Amino acid sequence: MPPSEFIHRYIPPQNEDTAILLLLHGTGGNEDDLLGLGEALLPGAARLSPRGRVLENGMPRYFRRLSEGVFDLEDVRRRSAELVRFVSDASAHYQFNPQRVVAVGYSNGANIAASLLLLHPGVLAAAVLFHSMVPILPDDPPALTGVPVFMGSGRNDPIIRPEQSEELEQLLVKYGAAVTHHWESGGHGLSRLEIQAAAEWLRDRRSEWT
Repeated sequence: MPPSEFIHRYIPPQNEDTAILLLLHGTGGNEDDLLGLGEALLPGAARLSPRGRVLENGMPRYFRRLSEGVFDLEDVRRRSAELVRFVSDASAHYQFNPQRVVAVGYSNGANIAASLLLLHPGVLAAAVLFHSMVPILPDDPPALTGVPVFMGSGRNDPIIRPEQSEELEQLLVKYGAAVTHHWESGGHGLSRLEIQAAAEWLRDRRSEWT
């Protein structure tokens, strides 16, 4: 039986020796939103794309928020654990190596990916976080030594302010992650240059999960 906790899409790899991209959409997105982005970032990689299970005014998200930028921390913990179980179940069903999972998240999706790094270190081999902030502070210091993380942020992002992204970068570095932070002058939307920079970053690190 396929994993049923999340509505999702799974695209098998064209090359077995590559990463499995865990694609995590932004608020209001779905399991199809980032499939094209995943292929653009790492052609031929497997793509696992779950739809968020929380609805906010009918829009899927990965965890509840109380207001803009204020998160329900208990829900962050619960939903993060759900996502970890889903990835484990998907690995068994689709027969991919769980040590090769690389998260690619945008906005709310990037925030849940960051929560996996902070609450469940070891689940992700690497992460690409587009327009993210600190979702939660861990009770215990996570072991993130050497974990590669790409962050893409906008200097004029009205939803996630630059200082919020910088706070996440500092937190990840504090716990040992190897963070590359790419800045653009734009707002909350994904820019072509930001995607290009992330693709180059992934290509440079491809040998780390093959």
